[in-house]
Amino acid sequence: MDRIIFFDTTLRDGEQSPGASLTSGSKLTIAKQLARLNVDVIEAGFPIASQDDANAVRLVSKEIKGPVISALARCMVLDIETALRSLESAKKPRLHLFLATSEIHRKYKLSKAKDEIIRIARDMVRFAKKFIDDIEFSPEDATRTESDFLLEVCKAVVDEGAKTLNIPDTVGYAVPEEYGTLIRFLRDNLPENIIISVHCHNDLGLAVANSLSAIKNGARQVECTINGIGERAGNASLEEIAMNLVVRKKYYNIDVGLDTSQIYRTSKLVSSLTGIPVQPNKAIVGDNAFRHEAGIHQDGVIKYRRTYEIMHPRMVGIPESTLVLGKHSGRHALKLRLETLGVSVDENALSKIFEQFKKLADKKKEINDLDLLVLAEQETMPVVEPVYKLEYFHIVSGTSTLPSATVRIRKGDRIFEDASLGDGPVDALYRAIDRIVKLSPKLAEYRISAVTGGKDAQGEVMVSLVVDGVNVAGKGVSTDIIEASAISYINAINQYFVKKSIRKKRYRGT
Repeated sequence: MDRIIFFDTTLRDGEQSPGASLTSGSKLTIAKQLARLNVDVIEAGFPIASQDDANAVRLVSKEIKGPVISALARCMVLDIETALRSLESAKKPRLHLFLATSEIHRKYKLSKAKDEIIRIARDMVRFAKKFIDDIEFSPEDATRTESDFLLEVCKAVVDEGAKTLNIPDTVGYAVPEEYGTLIRFLRDNLPENIIISVHCHNDLGLAVANSLSAIKNGARQVECTINGIGERAGNASLEEIAMNLVVRKKYYNIDVGLDTSQIYRTSKLVSSLTGIPVQPNKAIVGDNAFRHEAGIHQDGVIKYRRTYEIMHPRMVGIPESTLVLGKHSGRHALKLRLETLGVSVDENALSKIFEQFKKLADKKKEINDLDLLVLAEQETMPVVEPVYKLEYFHIVSGTSTLPSATVRIRKGDRIFEDASLGDGPVDALYRAIDRIVKLSPKLAEYRISAVTGGKDAQGEVMVSLVVDGVNVAGKGVSTDIIEASAISYINAINQYFVKKSIRKKRYRGT
């Protein structure tokens, strides 16, 4: 089986994304992760562009020993010499030369005739070959170059020693069938030992499709970037090409040498260091790529994953897919999530929780685990008189004052009052309540949200506690967020005492 060579240009073309600028240190960090991903070639930069770019290529060349390290250069002596100096420490160096060949570039950018283009290409490859064996040549804007002239340029640089011919769709102009036909034409007319590479831009949203069409027609190196970042609309996305070849292996009949379980980690690292976020619906690595909200889809995934998932998330380094609970979700997904939270309910209780869940889902896009715990507590706990009720609280807090809280709580006919200091007003409040109820709960989660609009909006506070190993949740609503915090905390503690009482009755009954 043929094997595709993955040429990653995140550090060079990817860095050219507007707003993205990587330091030498950041490039090295990404290069190390690309090596873990097991890419074949890392294009580390364009040394003539800046001193920092040259330093980055030099640093990556010195530190990274697995992949081939490539540096880009125009067909100019100074470019070549600068790139070669940057690659001196590389164990497997490659020089990547490029020269525009299309009519529009020849006329308006270079002001050169066809014979001049061929002469420059020949001369520069011949010059570089004196110092380095692995040379890749790119006829820039190849897809808008006359096919016969493109072949003539390719044959000329092959005669001078170029081993890889990259056929770039520099401006994202090609369409898959057309591009595939061009690659097949070149493959049929060039020596078999010459590797044909492709480098596609995404201006029409076809970079990945064009790359795959090229692979199907004989290309054996694909140039791409993590998350598809790059000039203008970006480049072909490495993760999308890779997983197409993996998932549809029988169709492409191509081997992928990547450790695909490193894809998600690499995507997150590149997004973090470049400052370019990944869109939620991005294939393979987007936040929603393995999340299901529709009830029909959730039911199918619960019964048999492959009904709606064509690949397991672990294949790309994501631990598990997620059933997103929202207004489109069904009872099966709700029941499964409750069970994972340790909440076991009968069908009657599930129906009641599902009814309240749907009402809540109409108010907010996504329901999280704390929401579910509160709903479950409300529907499954017996209706009893609360053990504790908030009577009064007083908070002292400020920039120069250590926060303190005084709390008065009723338990039946008795009134308890205590005070405490804290790291903040809510912390002081909770510490004072702990002193009264003589418990030491662990606050697992605390969340504030507005339930009405305007300046006098009601705030909802939800808390999740662990008390003596028991998970409980509470909710409080008030226009005063501190009061809502106190109510939610006391409600959770009351739930603890109800659960404790139920356990004692069950034990005595046994």
